[in-house]
Amino acid sequence: MRKDALDYHSSKPAGKIRVEPTKPHGTARELSLAYSPGVAFPCLEISENPDDAYKYTSKGNLVAVISNGTAVLGLGDIGAIAGKPVMEGKGLLFKAFADIDVFDIEVDRTDVDQFVEAVKAIAPTFGGINLEDIKSPECFEIEKRLVKELDIPVMHDDQHGTAIISGAALMNGLEIVEKDIAEVKIVISGAGASAISCGHHYLRLGVNPENILMIDSKGILTKTRDEAGELNQYKSAFVRDFPEGGLAEAMNGADVFLGLSRGGIVTGEMVESMADRPLIFALANPDPEILPEEIQAVRDDAIIATGRSDYPNQINNVLGFPYIFRGALDVRATEITENMKMA
Repeated sequence: MRKDALDYHSSKPAGKIRVEPTKPHGTARELSLAYSPGVAFPCLEISENPDDAYKYTSKGNLVAVISNGTAVLGLGDIGAIAGKPVMEGKGLLFKAFADIDVFDIEVDRTDVDQFVEAVKAIAPTFGGINLEDIKSPECFEIEKRLVKELDIPVMHDDQHGTAIISGAALMNGLEIVEKDIAEVKIVISGAGASAISCGHHYLRLGVNPENILMIDSKGILTKTRDEAGELNQYKSAFVRDFPEGGLAEAMNGADVFLGLSRGGIVTGEMVESMADRPLIFALANPDPEILPEEIQAVRDDAIIATGRSDYPNQINNVLGFPYIFRGALDVRATEITENMKMA
């Protein structure tokens, strides 16, 4: 896989996306319309009415995929430029599935204020902004501020795209195993941006808040840890009055496992301890928390999904974000609302 992936990305032309002209440009007359002197006329129209940028430029079908590379896939903080292949890949998916053009922008800033100001400065170019692979908790403040301060749709896909698609999988899976969403016990492995957003979305779908256990790298988010000052405000929303423990203790008797953490941390014994007909969504990338074949080796009644395209039952944000932005761009939405996410 490694060699194939490197060959795929390095084959000429390198990378995965490029810019192509959309207007004829083969004659002197066409060039004079595309650039000087003809280009002055749409400039003047936009100067008089900024909304005309949607009429005379590509703004209305152009999304920025913006990252600082601080939380890239399951690879962690690898830096802005190292995350560029992911951002280009996102651009490819936007184009392939929703015919949306993308500029990928890697911002070499980790400070929240500096990052927000950089994005605001370039925002007039775009019809929408997709934030990507920004670590928690900074990502929450960044998205909140940009949504408030900009007049185009902004969405942090790691949060909301994951929540929307895994929420759909949860509802469909529970229908298959004939379990009530209000009664199932759900374990969420990970307590970053994706996990916290999924938790909130599941509550809106009807999950009982007392039935969610969230685990970070130090264990279950418990009242004791919260009172000791270990947890930030975002994790505190999922604190439970529950004995201290880790993933093994949390998964005992669970109906649903949602993995948004790192590869290889779930064992066959943990899977065996789950309730009958469990849903196991091991979504860590590139390596899931447990491989499907490892689950199948210990039980035959589980519904299994990963975030990878080389296994069946893929739960991947590509099922959501291209179409969310397609709809938002088409109606000139200024915000992606909670109702839009629920729909």
